[in-house]
Amino acid sequence: MEGVTPEMERIFKRFDTNGDGKVSLAELSEVLRTLGSTNADDVSHVMAEIDTDGDDNIDFKEFIAFCHANPGLVKDIAKLF
Repeated sequence: MEGVTPEMERIFKRFDTNGDGKVSLAELSEVLRTLGSTNADDVSHVMAEIDTDGDDNIDFKEFIAFCHANPGLVKDIAKLF
């Protein structure tokens, strides 16, 4: 996949705690809790923004698209993970 950095792969793997190749709502919730956000509405909003195909999971392709759209945020997240 074009434009993928090792950092993006590393972050995705940290988010995908069960290693199934996608980030579920529960996994996303755990990541956001680590980042200081525990509000269920925040989690739902982030999932809706990144999960462009609406399957309630963030796959690697969706994650990469989000990374390219939000490079500053990804750099901040990389510092924490």
